[in-house]
Amino acid sequence: MRLFFTFLMCCSLTLGAQTFPDRVWHAANEKEAQPWQNDKARAFREYLIDSTKITGLMIVHKGKVVFDFGDLQELSYIASCRKSVLSMLYGQYVEDGTIDLSKTIKELGIDDVEGILPIEEKATVKDIISARSGVYHPEGYPGGMQEYAPERGSVEPGSHWLYSNWDFNVAGYIFEQETGTNIYDEVERQLANPLHMQDWDRSAQHKQGNTSISKYLAYPMWFSTRDMARLGLLMLNKGKWKDVQVVSGSWVDEMLKTRTTHTELNKNVPVFEGSGVNYGYGYMWWLWQDVDDARFEGAYSAKGAMGQNITVYPAIETVLAFKTKAAYRRANPSQVRINVAKKAAEIFDMQ
Repeated sequence: MRLFFTFLMCCSLTLGAQTFPDRVWHAANEKEAQPWQNDKARAFREYLIDSTKITGLMIVHKGKVVFDFGDLQELSYIASCRKSVLSMLYGQYVEDGTIDLSKTIKELGIDDVEGILPIEEKATVKDIISARSGVYHPEGYPGGMQEYAPERGSVEPGSHWLYSNWDFNVAGYIFEQETGTNIYDEVERQLANPLHMQDWDRSAQHKQGNTSISKYLAYPMWFSTRDMARLGLLMLNKGKWKDVQVVSGSWVDEMLKTRTTHTELNKNVPVFEGSGVNYGYGYMWWLWQDVDDARFEGAYSAKGAMGQNITVYPAIETVLAFKTKAAYRRANPSQVRINVAKKAAEIFDMQ
């Protein structure tokens, strides 16, 4: 029964008409919003107010806004969601051959403050963007999970998943080195301009990091909630925005392929065990696996510290975007962030 229902939902996704915002988002009309107007929606709003530190949230169904909360236009730090955005930028340059995912860090000339071990030099770009480099050099910008790292030099590149900011920061460096471009300029060219983002500000974007620890800087990004939702809608539509293929559909599929199953992920980094969500990992996107509810079939997320999130639910043609303004220093615990992503989709009445 579950498989049959999932099939029906997927057919709905294929056949359903999509709407795209112009400069301003379109609100769903009464009929379109009806499946989202119920007791669960009212309870969800109360949960956001009473139990979270979220400052802005949007739910978009078939390209139209069906639920919103807080300040949607405030520009603020999106933490590790930046990594998923960078993965989107990679696509064009992988497909035209500018970036070769099989190149090793030795071939790329990657070195660092404490040096790179011979075994680590074999790590490829593909290993790095899937968090499987096996390089456990200290990271110059916090936010990874290196407290779970094996001893340096003890694992072969590509054989062990670890969420490490060293990998992600080096992924940014490799992108710029190989393409001769700036990440933020590429966000503007590849994403902000084609998607007609309302709040993108190139001048707000700047790199950070402690180069005495690692020479590779992080590339923090500042977005509004409603512009984060545009990224989710682009992903939902396999990289197509209206009639323009902004990110190739084959690259979207490639990003979302499972490189690390939830079993391996939880074994290596057990922070999500017992959370109610089994996450796998692709190219810098978190993949929902082993789900029992058809609404979550094929779902995936960009996730960031304190409460930054873009989740795409293909089975119900829905995008969730939410954020917490970092300057307030009021973080949402990991379980709260997971609860929000679950409760948002559960509002949808599938009858």
